[in-house]
Amino acid sequence: MQSLIGTGVALVTPFKQDFSIDTEALKRIVNFSIDGGIEYLVVLGTTAENATLSPEEKELVIQTVIEANKGRLPLVLGVGGNNTLKIVEELKTRDLSSFVAILSVSPYYNKPTQEGIYQHFKLIAEASPIPVILYNVPGRTASNMAPSTVLRLANEFKNIIAIKEAAGDLVQAMQLLKNKPKDFLVISGDDMIALPMVLAGGAGVISVIGQGFPKEFSEMIRLGLNRKVDEAFKSQYLLSDCIDMIFEQGNPAGIKEVFLSLGIAENVVRLPLVTVEESLSKRIHQFVTNIDK
Repeated sequence: MQSLIGTGVALVTPFKQDFSIDTEALKRIVNFSIDGGIEYLVVLGTTAENATLSPEEKELVIQTVIEANKGRLPLVLGVGGNNTLKIVEELKTRDLSSFVAILSVSPYYNKPTQEGIYQHFKLIAEASPIPVILYNVPGRTASNMAPSTVLRLANEFKNIIAIKEAAGDLVQAMQLLKNKPKDFLVISGDDMIALPMVLAGGAGVISVIGQGFPKEFSEMIRLGLNRKVDEAFKSQYLLSDCIDMIFEQGNPAGIKEVFLSLGIAENVVRLPLVTVEESLSKRIHQFVTNIDK
């Protein structure tokens, strides 16, 4: 899956002040990401606030991104949850012809054992007509997908082709990189340690900040992939303060504040999320102003 090497971005769902989906803003974000050099787009990931979207709204987001993309970049669709059979049913009925892979999060809230996580993804792999990217984000799911479970899945199912590893644990990521099958991709799900993961052998990142600063962030990852370490870390340190800021009061409120500063979209999130506080807003706006100079 060479098309998934580099920088993908987990697209936000922009809302208008009345909380309806702002399709024009979503198109602007897609074009801004593409023009900035992003390699692929992830639709309806966690950053899209998909837990607050109705089935009709999810379909609107999908069709809007497909229309805006115009076939320019590969698309990945988030299809995950904690009801295994519901996911299997969606995979059997949804039109996935516009997507190169699905991104499926490890089950949240239920806190399954490692065997439960394995069995969950076994059924998903067997049901999915397109490749599967595992997604490990224990900070949100309350359970970690152990490297042994990931490697078991990667070795047993040819269509499980990658993992978005967002445990924030570089040692765990290195265990995956050391022992993975040759063509299995380890993709960072953590913007702050994406570059170190790439330098350790990772395939790139599925990023949040990358859609706000696509030129700078995607170039950093490309420099890392090409082993231009000093230049890559120069970009890392340029962006590191803002990476901290956009997650300081929750995702995607932070990155939506970046879009507000850029004049691309409003900063509107749906409850239970709220917008960032004024002090953080001012710091984000100042960063955006300074980086554009």
